[in-house]
Amino acid sequence: MKEDGRKKRAIALAGGGPAAGLHIGALAALEEAGIEFDVFSLSCVGAWVGIVYNTRKPPDRAAQTLAFFRDHCFRDDHSYEWFPMNRGFATDLLAVFQAWARFVVAPGLDLTKLMPQPAEVAKSMAHTLELVSKVPKAHEINYWMLNDVLAVHPWTRWLTALVYKSEINGLSRIYYDESPALKAAFGDVALDAPGMPEIYHNAWRMPRGRKPGAMQIFHNRAGAGHARRNGYFPITHESLCACSALPYIEQSVKIGEDEYTEGALVDTVNFANIVRDHPRLDEIWVSRIVDDSQVRPARDLSGALANLPMQFAAEVGEDDIKLFRQHLINQSAMRPRVVEIPLHPRTKVNFEWKHSNLQRGYEEGREAVERLLAFDPELR
Repeated sequence: MKEDGRKKRAIALAGGGPAAGLHIGALAALEEAGIEFDVFSLSCVGAWVGIVYNTRKPPDRAAQTLAFFRDHCFRDDHSYEWFPMNRGFATDLLAVFQAWARFVVAPGLDLTKLMPQPAEVAKSMAHTLELVSKVPKAHEINYWMLNDVLAVHPWTRWLTALVYKSEINGLSRIYYDESPALKAAFGDVALDAPGMPEIYHNAWRMPRGRKPGAMQIFHNRAGAGHARRNGYFPITHESLCACSALPYIEQSVKIGEDEYTEGALVDTVNFANIVRDHPRLDEIWVSRIVDDSQVRPARDLSGALANLPMQFAAEVGEDDIKLFRQHLINQSAMRPRVVEIPLHPRTKVNFEWKHSNLQRGYEEGREAVERLLAFDPELR
């Protein structure tokens, strides 16, 4: 409890990509109810929502946040049907072309490896003769085409190596030095301005040499107080992108000499840092925007790609909250109330980066908080 008698609150905004509208709608309802937070603990798209929200000037910060996501991340529905990509996190075509060019002239590139070894050719021919002597089944044809035709053909070897060996480690890229989306995300209010809540977000530092991999926490006042003592790094354009760099989906992000990927793979909401740094919290609100009920059979590759990160996010996020509740039960020094903003049991929010999905999430997020406050007025 604060000296003026007001509750001291923290809020954790977890990951969930295109379900970000749920966060924004929840913040809108909380804003209208006059509920403020002293601490924001963020990961993945929750970091984007939290940072955009806090760098806007009141009133209507949630509305401004919604406008940012509509303009810089989500597409209109008509466009999305035939171009199902986020507006900002798309393939870095220039980098791909540059990587291919470097690959072609790479020092030590041994083009003789394009030619198959005699043993490979002999094995391929023997398998081919075996197949033509009978009526092959579908799986046999697929195996033969992959290993006895494509894998031993110099041209397909070259094309495959060009894609798999060209120093590109993600389908898309988030961090660009002069990204309009990044400039817009950080708004007009400095993250360390007076009165700004404490903001945390995470990212996973990849192991390098003898340096092991570890979770790195970024903080909006990294040079002061407990943030400095605990070795937190400042929140920057690079760190915000790093915390959303899901391996394979987005390219990793370099900060200094180290390389970072998404931290939500390990810890969705940084509970440990909240309770260690703020032992007098009265409430910790949690907005977990992904649930396994949202994962549906994919109709195409676009849907399958969306399901990939969401399936793990649903399970990891739910487990994190269960473990945290148990941690609070097991220790007596601090017992803040954990308030979880519930997902609608029949939510219509999916993982498509289109305007109607953003708006649907916004409306559901607002309704969830309004129902919660109506059910328990003490939360106000």
